[in-house]
Amino acid sequence: MSFSIQHANEGPFKYDGLRQYFEYRDLGIHKATEGKAIMHVIRAREGTNATGEWHLHKISLQVVYVLKGWAIFEYEGHGQHKLEAGTCVHQPPGIRHREIAHSEDLELLEIVLPGDFETVSVDATVNQE
Repeated sequence: MSFSIQHANEGPFKYDGLRQYFEYRDLGIHKATEGKAIMHVIRAREGTNATGEWHLHKISLQVVYVLKGWAIFEYEGHGQHKLEAGTCVHQPPGIRHREIAHSEDLELLEIVLPGDFETVSVDATVNQE
């Protein structure tokens, strides 16, 4: 593992992430940890909307912290939640979820372990508790 630092004006946002309606700014953690973790800033891509696709991630840890704007997510067994600036969500391994909508100025920080993880599309039938 290596030391890593990235300042606010370093590192471009790219459209090469998991979702086409987001753009991602890698914060150098994947490289520094040799793939053990990934951390990036995600922001809404202008003129795009969430698709509402149910999915899950094969991970050991996923934490999302909203920096700006809002997003509405639905989590299996937990219903819909509006995430706003300052909201922190721990998405347990394997929880089925989907994004329903977001503000044009949405920006969030995401940390995932491992850094290379699989995302699986799942059936839209979800149990609500």
